[in-house]
Amino acid sequence: MNTFFFGIYPYIALSVLILGSVARYERDPFTWKSSSSQLLRRRQLMIGSILFHVGVLFIFAGHLFGLLVPHQIYEMIGIHAEAKQVLAASAGGIAGVAAIIGGAMLAHRRLSDPRIRATSSFWDTAILLLLLAQLALGLISVPFSLASYEEGEVLKFMAWAQGIFTFRSGAAAQIADVGLIYKLHIVLGLTIFLVFPFTRLVHILSGIAAPFRYLFTRTGYQIVRSRRQAPRTPAE
Repeated sequence: MNTFFFGIYPYIALSVLILGSVARYERDPFTWKSSSSQLLRRRQLMIGSILFHVGVLFIFAGHLFGLLVPHQIYEMIGIHAEAKQVLAASAGGIAGVAAIIGGAMLAHRRLSDPRIRATSSFWDTAILLLLLAQLALGLISVPFSLASYEEGEVLKFMAWAQGIFTFRSGAAAQIADVGLIYKLHIVLGLTIFLVFPFTRLVHILSGIAAPFRYLFTRTGYQIVRSRRQAPRTPAE
């Protein structure tokens, strides 16, 4: 089971994420959106959305650079494994609290308002609840991470993640002996990747790709007029 969940399942999840996202963009481009419900109810949206998005983006960036940047680079700038684990747990904990508060506000808004609930798909609600569960698991793991910082468990997670992305055999063995809370956190994170193409999360890719597409695609400027301003005729 350890080999499946941490040696095979990551490739299944990432393959579905990539191929599913491409297929959805090609086949159903008009569903590629965030499906904002701001017009239905603005209350709780602004504060909850800011807390949730800032917290989640900070956590994602921390995981991305923390796991995939080789440890030798951190050693070169004087950040050892123990300090890195404490820093990751502390900063991630603060961002996690902000994200879970914002996410709870958004979940309450979506579930309590009849109009928003009626216009929400199954995945609109399910993905939000999955993200809240993932944030909760991350916060639960913070005390364990701080208590075991001297063991340098962060190196095991780095070796596993880098082994997966470089197709090294035996990557799953790197985290075979870590705590159950960490394993649940990883499996649920991979599951979120697995269902990513079928949810509103795809709009994240638009936020990443849009600036590059705007800069390197030869398109004309969009002319925007006020409704009160009638277009001029050739005689004018």
